[in-house]
Amino acid sequence: MSAPEPRDAVPLPPADGPPATHRVVIVGGGFAGLFAARALRRGDVAVTVVDRSQHHLFQPLLYQVATGILSEGQIAAPLREVLKRHRNVDCVLADVVDVDPAARVVVALRPGGERLELPYDDLVVAAGVRQSYFGHDEFARWAPGMKTLADALAIRRRVFGAFELADTATDPEERRRRLTFAVVGAGPTGVELAGQIRELATHTLRTEFRRIRPEDARVLLFDGGPAPLASFGPALSARAARTLQELGVELHTRSIVTEVDEHGLQVRDHAGRTSRVEAGTVLWAAGVEAPPVAAALAAATGAQHDHAGRIRVEPDLTIPGHPEIAVVGDLMSRDDLPGVAEVAMQSGLYAGRRIRHRLAGTRVRPFRYHDLGAAAYLSRGNAVVSAGPVKLAGLPGWLIWLLIHIAFLTGYRNRVGALLTWAVAFAREARRERAFTTHQIETRRDVYDPPAAATPGPPAADRPRESPAGAGPDR
Repeated sequence: MSAPEPRDAVPLPPADGPPATHRVVIVGGGFAGLFAARALRRGDVAVTVVDRSQHHLFQPLLYQVATGILSEGQIAAPLREVLKRHRNVDCVLADVVDVDPAARVVVALRPGGERLELPYDDLVVAAGVRQSYFGHDEFARWAPGMKTLADALAIRRRVFGAFELADTATDPEERRRRLTFAVVGAGPTGVELAGQIRELATHTLRTEFRRIRPEDARVLLFDGGPAPLASFGPALSARAARTLQELGVELHTRSIVTEVDEHGLQVRDHAGRTSRVEAGTVLWAAGVEAPPVAAALAAATGAQHDHAGRIRVEPDLTIPGHPEIAVVGDLMSRDDLPGVAEVAMQSGLYAGRRIRHRLAGTRVRPFRYHDLGAAAYLSRGNAVVSAGPVKLAGLPGWLIWLLIHIAFLTGYRNRVGALLTWAVAFAREARRERAFTTHQIETRRDVYDPPAAATPGPPAADRPRESPAGAGPDR
């Protein structure tokens, strides 16, 4: 039986408030979308922020939610609350799937699958990126990425659940497998996640179990490159490698993962040798790619894209031939800029100001990125920071890391809450946010999928999920 044809899109009902002569639609509520909306808070402009989740998320701290340090509420804030003082900004919960540049209409799906039309005069696409499995989306079932709150909570269930299952395992081989964690990707996310799992095992859980020794847990970190945190430079990369090894993380560089299943993974080393690793928990932090809306936008506008599907933009961050469409944040491809929060903030702010200045008839200069550096957490009191010629590690790096992340968190309550939580966690080796459900999180149906009766093929749980705007896949 074939699937029914999708219903025609319906216009979104108008929001309350005075009408504006210029309509701006912002796709994505991440840093890029949020800063674009803030830049447009004044003037005769009606702004609609559309996102498939209802919150703004600080992704760099997702690993701390996954490992029980912070709660999800401390790194996420409702978009409506963040933007409530911006009277010309409306928020829409929907998943953008297409763009019609000729009609200047964005097509989105409501939860449940109903199609909506959102007309625009200017469009800012800040949809972010999602986890990439390099053509092996089947890995996602066994190796979740970490781009959304759902991902972090699923990983929390797997990590803490692994210790519980090891505690009751009667077979020694099963116990060893349950206590083996494999992290794929040695960028900041993979390094931070691997280090935190090892700290969790050797400090927080060390005295809580009676049948297992949590500190016996193995954490293996795989990467196709020659060293962890390679983008931080040779000195900091070497420092990170030493710190990880001191923590007990087993580094496997120049190693490519070729297969993942429920019992572990298969790895090919630099010499072409293939080996099998039995692991109860496999976590993926190896790459990113553009969400499907990027392909739809490129097809509709003729825009070029890079190998990851990110849209190539002009110096003013617009698509060639379409000055009314800007692409910002992680989804834009320009001058090899990295996919970090600071790029998203600056590009989003520029896009909003560009629209505002253009409407006022003033000149707009090309976008210029000011690099403020990067930081990665290694262990308690130990982090690495790279900011131009400044290279810091150890306690000084950790203090800088702390200040950066407190400054970037959205909302006073989140900043104070995170600071207090860190004080307790670092001083007492306590992790209070360890609750998890035994429900199989990854089998929940995505709210944007059509009803099951109208969906041919495999169940929704077995299909890769489309990423939320400004984030990664929701599994």
